[in-house]
Amino acid sequence: MRPGLLVGHQETLEMTVTEEMFPAFAGKVVHETMSTVSMVYYMEWVGRLVILPFLEEWEEGIGGGIAVHHLAPAPRGTRVRFTAEVAEVTGPKVVCNVWGEHDQARVGEGQLVQFILEKRTIDERISSMKSL
Repeated sequence: MRPGLLVGHQETLEMTVTEEMFPAFAGKVVHETMSTVSMVYYMEWVGRLVILPFLEEWEEGIGGGIAVHHLAPAPRGTRVRFTAEVAEVTGPKVVCNVWGEHDQARVGEGQLVQFILEKRTIDERISSMKSL
């Protein structure tokens, strides 16, 4: 990992809630608001934006876990701003506090863990899990 990734570094990502982000099961929409799955997707994405400038060409980030709380709805058309802030950098481990908010509420918050590893190490691990 290139030097410079420090505690407190932040990245942001803004998006608008669309119908594709609604929670739906067996084709039936439950609520016309951002699903928890969509919220987690954007939290992971903004966390990835944190590490991208610091990756060497032979490195890649891989998820190590995410724990979130969904706090408020974000209905269709709502503009949501996601933020990731580095809370810890220990060796290959990068921990970010993540949250999403709009003009009326904090939609969700949590913590994302990523590891920076050699691409070949990741590829070897994936290959070892494939069926013969």
